[in-house]
Amino acid sequence: MHIQPPFTAPTRHTEAQAALQQVESLYRQAVGHLREGLQAFARQAAPPPGQPLQRVRACYPHVRLYSHSSQRLDGQPHTRLSYGFVAGPGRFETTLTRPDLYADYYLEQFRLLLDNHGGALEVGISHQPIPVHFAFGEHDHLEGDLSEAHRARLRDVFDLPDLTVMDDGIANGTFEPGPNDPQPLALFTAPRVDYSLQRLRHYSGTAPAWFQNFVLFTNYQFYIDEFIRLGHAEMARPDSDYIAFVEPGNVVTPRAGLCPQALQALQPLWNGEPGSAPPRLPQMPAYHLLRADRSGITMVNIGVGPSNAKTITDHIAVLRPHAWLMLGHCAGLRNSQQLGDYVLAHAYVREDHVLDEELPLWVPIPALAEIQLALEGAVADVTGLAPGELKRVMRTGTVASTDNRNWELLPTQNALTTPQRRFSQSRAVALDMESATIAANGFRFRVPYGTLLCVSDKPLHGEIKLPGMANAFYRERVDQHLRIGIRAIERLRQGGVDQLHSRKLRSFAEVAFQ
Repeated sequence: MHIQPPFTAPTRHTEAQAALQQVESLYRQAVGHLREGLQAFARQAAPPPGQPLQRVRACYPHVRLYSHSSQRLDGQPHTRLSYGFVAGPGRFETTLTRPDLYADYYLEQFRLLLDNHGGALEVGISHQPIPVHFAFGEHDHLEGDLSEAHRARLRDVFDLPDLTVMDDGIANGTFEPGPNDPQPLALFTAPRVDYSLQRLRHYSGTAPAWFQNFVLFTNYQFYIDEFIRLGHAEMARPDSDYIAFVEPGNVVTPRAGLCPQALQALQPLWNGEPGSAPPRLPQMPAYHLLRADRSGITMVNIGVGPSNAKTITDHIAVLRPHAWLMLGHCAGLRNSQQLGDYVLAHAYVREDHVLDEELPLWVPIPALAEIQLALEGAVADVTGLAPGELKRVMRTGTVASTDNRNWELLPTQNALTTPQRRFSQSRAVALDMESATIAANGFRFRVPYGTLLCVSDKPLHGEIKLPGMANAFYRERVDQHLRIGIRAIERLRQGGVDQLHSRKLRSFAEVAFQ
C-alpha cells in the first residue's frame, strides 16, 4: 500500500499561465508530501529488518496535448520557429519538474503549443514516482540526519532514483512509444532533468539556478582567471547590464548600487548570504555573470579530455541554453599557422569516441551559420581588423578531436594508419580533445554550438608546448580570446534567440519543447 497525496483530477487549460500555475500547485503538493513523509520516517524508531512498512509515494505532474491535425493554426506569429509544435495528430505528453526553476521556460512552451494547435492543455498527475532524493532543496542533505538503520530501509519506504527511466532515447532518436503510449513532448523526462540538476551541483560547485542561457567552455584555468577578473570589474560598474557574479560555493557578488528592480530579479535565487568558497574546487567549476532575464554568461572549466566535455554537456543540456561555445587551445596542424592564430571550426573529425554509441560517426555535425557569423564578427570587432585582413589571424576549417593526448608518440612505422595521415586526409587545420564532443552533444541535444580555438603549439612542425613559450602565449592571447567569446555572445543576444534554434538541429518527428 502506498501513502500518496490526495487525488487531484486532471484539469484543462486554454491559457498558458493557468496551466503553469496548476503544474506549480501539483508539484508543491507532491514534494511537500515526500518531505513530510521523510521527516516522519526519521523521527520514528528504526524499523527492524523484515518488518513490513507502508510506502510513501508522490508522482510528477505532467502536461498533455491532443492534436487532431498535421497543420498548425493559420496566421500565428510563431510559425518560423523550429519548435513549439508537434509533428502530427496524436496524444503528446511529458512529465515536469522544478517549476520554480523552469517557470519561464514552461510558460513559453505552453504558450507556443496553444498558439500553434489551439484547444487546451491537460495538466495532471503522472504515474512516474518522484525519487525522494529529488524532492529536497539545494541546501538539504537527505541522509544527513538518518541513522544507518534508517538508511538501510529507505528504499523500502520511498522511491529512489531509477536509471531505467532516465535514458536519452528521446534525444538520440531511438525512443519508440508503445501502441497505446503517448508521444513525447520534450527531450528529457522529469527524472532525467532532476538527475542532471543534482549532477550539476556536484560537478560545477554552484546551484543550477545560477546557470545562464549562454555558456562558454574552456580547457584552461587561465581563461577562468580572466573571466573572474572581468566579472568583478563588471560588478564595480553601476551601469553594467549584469546584476551579479557567482563563483563556486555560490559566492555571490552583486553589482554596485544594484537598483530595486534588479535586486528583485536576483532575490528568488539569493537569500542575501554571500556564500562560501569551497575548500577545493569541484571537478568542473562554473562561474556565472548574471542578467535579470538569464541571458547572461556561464563559463565552465571542463579541464582536459572528451569525457569531461560529454559529462558536463549531458547535464547542462537539461537547462535548455540558447547556445554554448568552446574557447580553448589547440595544436595547429598547418605550417602556415602562427602561435596565437585563431581557428573557427566549420567541421569536426570525431576521434574522441565518447559519443559513438549515442551519435554514430556517420552523422555529420554541421556548422551553424548564426554562430559562425557571430564568432567571425566578434574576432573582427575585438581585433579591429577589416574583413579582408581577418585571414591573417584566423583560419576557418576542420577541427579534429582525439581521446589520446599523446597521439604524437604513436609508432609511425605504418604510415597508413597514423593519426597524421588521417588528419591530413580530413583536411584538419587544428587538433584538440574537446571541441568535437561539445559540438556533437550540442547537435544531439539541439543546443546551438560553435568553436573558436587558439593555436598554442605546432607539434608537427617542431613547436611543442614548453613552459616558457606557454607562459608568454597565455599572457598575450587569453584576454583577447575571452573578449572575443563574450562579444560573440553579445552579438547572438542582439540578433535574437529565435534565430538561434536552427532547423538543422531538428529531426523529422521532433518534440515540441525547445
